[in-house]
Amino acid sequence: QVQLVESGGDLVQPGGSLRLSCAASGIIFSIYTMGWYRQAPGKQRELVAEIFIGGRTNYADSVKGRFTISRDNSKNTVSLQMNSLKPEDTAVYYCNAHSVSRKYWGKGTLVTVSS
Repeated sequence: QVQLVESGGDLVQPGGSLRLSCAASGIIFSIYTMGWYRQAPGKQRELVAEIFIGGRTNYADSVKGRFTISRDNSKNTVSLQMNSLKPEDTAVYYCNAHSVSRKYWGKGTLVTVSS
């Protein structure tokens, strides 16, 4: 059974930092592209960042320079370091794993940026 379990969501003030983590099980982690998506109220789910099996990364323009995605294939985890958070970063953040033929989602973790 495939599981992606996110953690780290919280309430944080604007300008603050958070680190999200996703623990994967039931998949051969190293062959999957791992990503973080987010969905704000009333909006569509959007890609935040992804990291490919070779380590190359891709970021949404809105988070470039503020967020950093990383993966640890030995621990089957992917993390998202979020700095200089803004109110518009408020959303449920979802972990995603995808290959050519499979796609999996976690249940999400809530990040709220507010004073």
